[in-house]
Parts: sequence; C-alpha cells; structure tokens
Amino acid sequence: MKKKNSEAVLIARHIYNWLNEYVSSTCLKSEHTKRTYEVTLSLYAIFLENEKGITPEKVSAECFSRIFVEEWMDWLKRVRGNSSETCNNRLASLRAFLKYLGSRETSMRYLSVETGNIPRMKSTRKKVHGLTKEAMQALFAIPDTATAYGRRNLTLLAFLYGTAARISEVLSVRVNQLRLSSDKPHVTIIGKGNKIRTLYLQPRIVTYLKRYIKEFHHNNYESEHFLFFSRNKGMDTSMTQEAVNKMLKKYAYKAHAQCKDVPYNLHCHNIRHAKASHWLEDGMNIVQISLLLGHANLNTTMIYLDITTEQESKALATLENEKDAKIDKKWKGKYESIASSWGLKD
Repeated sequence: MKKKNSEAVLIARHIYNWLNEYVSSTCLKSEHTKRTYEVTLSLYAIFLENEKGITPEKVSAECFSRIFVEEWMDWLKRVRGNSSETCNNRLASLRAFLKYLGSRETSMRYLSVETGNIPRMKSTRKKVHGLTKEAMQALFAIPDTATAYGRRNLTLLAFLYGTAARISEVLSVRVNQLRLSSDKPHVTIIGKGNKIRTLYLQPRIVTYLKRYIKEFHHNNYESEHFLFFSRNKGMDTSMTQEAVNKMLKKYAYKAHAQCKDVPYNLHCHNIRHAKASHWLEDGMNIVQISLLLGHANLNTTMIYLDITTEQESKALATLENEKDAKIDKKWKGKYESIASSWGLKD
C-alpha cells in the first residue's frame, strides 16, 4: 500500500509538471494542444474510477499498462460514443504523457513501449471539402470593416487563406516572425516536428497586416506578443481555435445567403484545404503545394487533395520535366477524485 501511495504521488507530480511546465514551455504546443492533453487525462481518470474502481491513493504504474489502456480505448468508443479517429487521437495524447514519464522515471519506461505497440483503431478518413473561389469571395465580404474587430477578423481570414497554414501554426505566430518590409514580405512558420518554413505574403495580405499591426500592436514589429491574441486575456495569450471556428460559423451563415457553396459548418481546415485546391487549379506543381502545406511527404498531399490516379501521373510527369527546379530541401494530499489529484478539473 505504501508503495502504491508513493507511486500515486509521483505520477500526479509528473502529470502536473508535464502539463504546466513541459507542455506550456514548448513553443509549438498551443493552448488547444494543452487542453486536448488535459481532457485526455481527465477521461482516463474517469475510466480508472468508474470502470476499474481505482481511488486516487491507489493509482500506480500498473494503471497505465497496455491492458488498461486497451480497455480505456474500448470504453471511449462503447460508453462515450467516440469515433475511431477520436479514440486514436486520445491514445496519441496519452502516449505523449507516458513518453515524458518514461524519460523521467526509467522504471516506468516500459509503459511507453507497451502503449506504443497498441494498434490504431481502423477509421474512415473524413474527406475535407474546400471552398470554391466564389465562396471565399463571399466570406471575405462579411466582416464589418467599420469596426476594429471586423478588421481584425478580415486580416485573420486573409492570413489563413493566403498562407494555407494550419490553424495551430497561425495562432502561434508572434509579431516578430513577420517580415513585411523586406523585398519579399514573408512569415516564418514553425510547424509540426519543429520544422520551420517560410511563407511569402501577397500584397493584399501585407496591406491588411500592416493596418492591423498599427491598430492592435502599435506598430511594434519587434513584439513577441501573439499576432492574433485573446480579446479577454491579452497579448500574451493567443486566440483559441474554438474562438476562430465560432467566428467562421457566424460568418458562414451570412455568406451562405450570397453563395450556396459556403457550408454552414465551416471551420478553419476548410480554408486551408480551399487554398491548396486553388493552387492546384491554378497550375501549381503538387510538390510546391506539398512544401507550402508543410507535409512531410508527397503522398500525404495526394490524399489530402483527393488526387486521382490520372492527376497523380500528370503531376509526377511534370516533376520529371522540372528536375532543374530549385526546391529548398529544408522545406521538406487527499483528493476526492483522481482528476483532482492530477491537478485537472473534474
């Protein structure tokens, strides 16, 4: 019992440090990512209590063994009604913690190895539908530029579409990552796996950004504040993905009246997908698109854009004719619940 008590305290301490020090101090981990981790651990705590009868003081390394985690995955799908894709995402979040735990406690390293061997649930990949160019024009016409936040939202929309960056990448951009006065205005994006890529900005986006930075950042281009910051919490906290998606859905309802191609359930990823599709329509090579999107390999882009075999053959044929094209390779105590003992909200 004493050993389990000490393990419970040790695990709780590592969960707290992982969420509040390690994850929070990693620049690539957005607030959205942290919340995802918190929700995953909260769900795991609920599972341990409700399904396994584990109390806070009895939490041990065994509670994170493969058999427990596999039962948790089944519980997520059967009891919580989560999709296979959601279950896989939850598993990835739990693995992230166990990897951290193993790096701090060698005696628990086996947990990361065990869970790393759990197969992902089979799932049907949802096809993301992009927007037509007409739909994007209708969407751009909605923000009320007579108001400060209408101008901000238009700038955000233009930045999302113009760069085709992931929403997590856009919201993690700080003002000093922009170079708007250079010969080729650009933004430095830090993507998945710490990969850095440079995205060049079109004149219209530069105009929007300059006006926005003057109004919201007092022309301080050296600022380390988030470019798009929280309206309530201030410049040191980025906008949330939830806030952006809420804004998009609000605009989508209005834009749909002008263009039926605008879906009511519009979200950030539709805009990224739309830009990639428009690049393809405009004749941009699939390799260039892949680099701009920050995809690790070409196959991902092929699937992402739902490219047919015929289109793929044409793209690869184009590659053969562009061998001389210079593509930069680097683009390529006592607690009432387990959750509360881990510093999480019940």
